[in-house]
Amino acid sequence: VHLVESGGGLVQAGGALKLSCAASGSIFRINTMAWYRQAPGKQRELVASITSGGYTNYADSAKGRFTISRDNTQNTVNLQMNSLKPEDTATYYCYADMIPGGYVRSLPYWGQGTQVTVSS
Repeated sequence: VHLVESGGGLVQAGGALKLSCAASGSIFRINTMAWYRQAPGKQRELVASITSGGYTNYADSAKGRFTISRDNTQNTVNLQMNSLKPEDTATYYCYADMIPGGYVRSLPYWGQGTQVTVSS
């Protein structure tokens, strides 16, 4: 089972980026999906999460600017980021709590990370 992110890059302050993450492999069920970020010298932090039923949760820094969404038929999760600020610069990681095929318990999975750089 793998998570593969795409969509990072360099953008000017005030701009927008959309991150996408796709889960692949033998998957029985995906529970919560989320985006985390980690800036140099800082701890990894939650940006936004979404349950299988569509319930969302955002970090205060993301509220009003970022939107998380998912497509349960495609096993994908997206993060639309608007009004980007230099302090949003970080490596963004996709996370999913998934039950692989043949398993009964869920396991945490992480993507490889995608860099987002916001210039001032």
